This record gives sequence, structure tokens and C-alpha cells, in this order.
Amino acid sequence: MKFVIREAISNPDRKRFVTLPWFIYKDDPNWVPPMLHMQSTALIEKKHPFFRLGKAHFLLALRDGVTVGRISVHIHSLYNQIHQDKTGFFGFFECIDDARAARALFEAGEAWLKAQGCDKILGPICFTTNDGNLGILAENRNGPAMLLCPYNPPYYLDLLESAGYQKAKDLYGWHYEVGQVPKAPQRVAEIVEKTEGLVIRPLQLQTMSRDFEIIEQLFNASWSKNWGYVPWTRPEIEYTLQSMKLFMIPELTAIAEVHGEPAGLMLALPNILEAIKDLNGRLFPTGLIKLMYRLKLSQFKYETARVILLGVKPAFRGSTLGGLSVLLYVHAHRAGQKLGLKSGDLGPTLEDSQKINAGIQFMGGKIGKIYRVYGKDI
Repeated sequence: MKFVIREAISNPDRKRFVTLPWFIYKDDPNWVPPMLHMQSTALIEKKHPFFRLGKAHFLLALRDGVTVGRISVHIHSLYNQIHQDKTGFFGFFECIDDARAARALFEAGEAWLKAQGCDKILGPICFTTNDGNLGILAENRNGPAMLLCPYNPPYYLDLLESAGYQKAKDLYGWHYEVGQVPKAPQRVAEIVEKTEGLVIRPLQLQTMSRDFEIIEQLFNASWSKNWGYVPWTRPEIEYTLQSMKLFMIPELTAIAEVHGEPAGLMLALPNILEAIKDLNGRLFPTGLIKLMYRLKLSQFKYETARVILLGVKPAFRGSTLGGLSVLLYVHAHRAGQKLGLKSGDLGPTLEDSQKINAGIQFMGGKIGKIYRVYGKDI
């Protein structure tokens, strides 16, 4: 059976690209449809800040006129400048269980990247390591589907490996049961809380734009040595946090300052997938009304949340504030207790980040999911 690969340029093809998951996951009760509006916006150069520093190519695989696969390939100029590399990326990968279809998509994407001067490819990464949905879900040990985390059929690993891709890096998604804070972290947090000049405050939704500069500073100082790092730019921060503002809960966020200087950041979000599962990805005509009612009027009770960022500026590590990260973990745990959460996820973290992973285990976290980024020389 021959597959036709074509670029998704026209509006009908962009719609095919965005709606393909509804076909792939139609019989999967654990899949939560994403918001179509947000998915569509991510592909528009004038709306998504990625395109200020990068370019992308969107491809469809069709069989007898039916869309059976999709992929994006993209280049981020700042990434290659920082890493002195010639790396391209793939993302938004979805495909039926057919190695020929997947191989045709990858070959077309790799050809485009080679024409752009790339000599290797990594993914799935949509669009950068800062955007969530990083890697393929390789192992699911515990926990429900979680916002901004990959979810895919198990056969995706076989599709990538049959196309010549090999593991580049595993990442751990950590799972917590929200009960009492373990005694040892609690003691550390109580000591750190007494530090002179230390203030822990939430992000204020009404004036959140004032914190964008602080978040940019803290993120890029704290994560700059990580594998796959690319700076989180101000436009990307604004785009991301504004899109989350509707369901963000201030009590699940924290900025730590010492004598007014930003020192640490913790950003957790309620698992919005719980509130949107039955909307089928559509806000109109009635989905937005249902969602607003749930979030603003009905006192909707989340069961799960995810810590998506937690970091301490290097200048404050190893000092008397060496336990600041523990305090931020405890802050998230306490907030989860007050909100009545049953469990939470944290991460993903790199498999070889020994100190970070040990700190999470110290808090009682256990590996709940493993995500895998694949690579290939092209």
C-alpha cells in the first residue's frame, strides 16, 4: 500500500493535521482530547512565539485519501547557536500502527531537515524542551493522563525504532501521593523558612505580567546547564502563562526572594484534563460555557496536579539556603493538601540528574512514567 506524503499548507490540510488524534485514539478511553483552538494556534507563525527564532514544516501521510499520520520537523536557530550544533527536531507525531507510514513520514521530514543543513534529528520535541509534551511515553507505571505530558499508544516506540531511531535520553515523570509531608523534608523546610530576608509569594494573576522578567531570569539561570536547554524567552513565557491563566491557582505557585532578589521558582498547575475530558476538544458553541462554569462557579474539585517547574538559582545552592528546593517542594505539598488533591506529578527530570532525582525521592516521589527522546544521524 502506497502512502502519499504532503505538506500541510492549506486550511483543510491544517485541519486534518490538528484533528488526526481523534482518529488515532477513538477507541482509547484514557485519552483526553486537547483543545482544538490551542492546537491550531500552535501552527500559525503569526501567533506562536517559536517562529520568531525557528521555522517548521508540517507533513501529512495519506492512504486512499484518508489521513493516517502526521509529523512536524523544525529548526531552532538559538538552540544550534548555543550548542554549536546542526540539530533538527521532530514533533506532533501521530500515526496508525503501520511502520511503512511512519517511515515515509520520517524520510520526508529528514529530507527537509537535511536541505536546511541539519545532520541529526531529535524528538518528539514540540517545539522546544520548554514546551511540554517532551518525548514518547515509554513506560506508564502510575497516575492518570496529565496536562502537558506525552500520551501515546505503546506501538509508537516500535514505529520510531523501525525507522532507525535510537534512545537519546530518558526522562522521569514523578508521582506523589498527597498525604502528610514526610518528617525529614518537613524539618528542612522549617529551618529554611527562618532564613532572614526570605519571602515566598505566589504569582498574582491580576499582575502576572510583572513577574515575567523574574520567571525568565530564574528559569534561564536555573536550567541553563540541562541537556537540551534552550532559553525560555519573554514572548514564550507570556504565551505559555497567559494560556494557562484561566485555570492557574495562585496557591500552587511560588517565587522565593531573598532580600528582594529572586532565588527560586515553583510552578504547579491543576490537571485541567480532568475538567475538559468531556468537551471533545471544542470550546464552541457550549464547551467554553461549561468550562467557565466548572472553573469559576461550581467550585470544581481537582484530584491531581502537576509541578511543571521547580528550580533554585545557582547562587543560592549550597549556601544556608541549600534546602530552598526542599522548601518549595513542601510548599507545593502543603498547597495540594489544602486543595484536597489526591496525588500529583512532577517533572519530567533527566534520567542522569542524580541530585535532583534524589531530592524528589527524599520528598517521597516515585517514578510514575518514563518518557523517551529519540535521535538519529541524518
